[in-house]
Amino acid sequence: MEFRSSDQRDFAEVWRSQPKWVVSRSLSLVGPKATLVSNDIEQVFRGLKNEFAGESDVAGPESARSLTALGLIDDDRLYVHPIVLGHGKPFFAGRRPPLRLLNSNLIDETVIRLTYVPA
Repeated sequence: MEFRSSDQRDFAEVWRSQPKWVVSRSLSLVGPKATLVSNDIEQVFRGLKNEFAGESDVAGPESARSLTALGLIDDDRLYVHPIVLGHGKPFFAGRRPPLRLLNSNLIDETVIRLTYVPA
């Protein structure tokens, strides 16, 4: 992968060094610094939440939906980029959970972050 800036390189280096948990029923192998979670997502993520202080990111609408239903998501941070896409998976799989806007931040001239908490 080619990076356009030193900031992107720096971010990639930090991201690659962090542990990751990949939720999948179809994969049998995951990359370095990654642990495959194929069963008992609730037990694994409750353990992670108790073990690690600070913030965790969840990517993917199905995982986010499952963790929200289990009460394991503290807040949702949506980064809005003014890009038009023709199709794709919606951010919230299934019915959108009741949310309350907590904060909004301008990240740069083209991106805003919206932080929601369960209502």
